[in-house]
Amino acid sequence: MQTKIILLFISLLSMELIAQPLTVEKKLEQLLETTPAVGLAVVVVKNNKIIYDQSLGFKNLENNQPLTTESLFRIASISKSFTATALLQLVEQKRITLDDDVSNLIGFSVRNPAYPDKIITLRLLLSHRSSLNDSQGYFNLDVIDPATNANVAKCYNNYAPGEGYQYCNLNYNIAGTILERLTGIRFDAYIKQTILDPLGIDGGYCVDSLDAEKFATLYEYKAGENRFIASTGAYASRSSELMNYQLGRSTPLFSPTGGLKISAKGLATYMMMHSRMGRYKGGRLLKKKTAALMQTPLSLDGIDQYGLALWKTNKLIPGITLTGHTGSAYGLNSAMFFDPQQKNGMIVICNGSRVTYKEGYPLIIRNALQILYEEFLQ
Repeated sequence: MQTKIILLFISLLSMELIAQPLTVEKKLEQLLETTPAVGLAVVVVKNNKIIYDQSLGFKNLENNQPLTTESLFRIASISKSFTATALLQLVEQKRITLDDDVSNLIGFSVRNPAYPDKIITLRLLLSHRSSLNDSQGYFNLDVIDPATNANVAKCYNNYAPGEGYQYCNLNYNIAGTILERLTGIRFDAYIKQTILDPLGIDGGYCVDSLDAEKFATLYEYKAGENRFIASTGAYASRSSELMNYQLGRSTPLFSPTGGLKISAKGLATYMMMHSRMGRYKGGRLLKKKTAALMQTPLSLDGIDQYGLALWKTNKLIPGITLTGHTGSAYGLNSAMFFDPQQKNGMIVICNGSRVTYKEGYPLIIRNALQILYEEFLQ
């Protein structure tokens, strides 16, 4: 009789454990396993406060190092918004306008040869409506300078500036160079001084100025080999190139278009500034009007309702319009999205996964955002 009671108790206990809902950590862990993915860093903001900050999986597979909340990631294209923010600060200072000719700002002719009378403005550059493309590469300004590239026409699409949209990394490496030319300060140092330091964020564009021990290794998934391969180029030292650095020309070395290294929590701190329309605890980085301008779509092509380095989408959480940006490079996928009306937001950074897409977004990013939204913001 006693044995039957014990067995019944164990059976009831097991049923109760099975019936328990999964915790958010368990849901995210299952997502890592089923995708599969190396590591995942997530942050949730509610009422402009960080309410959840978690890292799961690995920072480094070779050494079995766990990902931590202090880990730094090269976040790829979310970096563009830092470049745009810094330039818009100069617009507020009336040092430039968004309608200035990029040719004058960069110091050589930036003109679509098919439309020589149509100027390419800073506004068109920052909203990817410049008619430029990445077909000739974007890590060196020589590709777009007529003095160094006889085939510069290949850098342009066959529509006039302002009459079409194509996402283009070259736009933002040009933009970062313009920032450097205007300020006379090296790009990485200027972003640190004007954005990262005021917000108290650990990070930056210069690999050699950061603590390499904090870097989360990025991995690309090789389907044929069914394994993850470390992307060594993500955090490659630039010390030798910096010895011959030319201010206002060598700027793409830091990749204003995608080279920022930052933690998920640091990115959430920055996101809250944009969600609060330029305001942060210590003051303002942008005026409310300028912050709103960044978030106002200018390009309505497809899913990218792109403003000035921030876009709006309702494809991630059905029925909910979010503002932000994504990033993809070296195997990493990242996302920063917020709702300024609800004062909520989410950060998701994955340092390597078997990437599949749905409606233009990596499934691991979509699914992680869905989990976080349902658990904390719904």
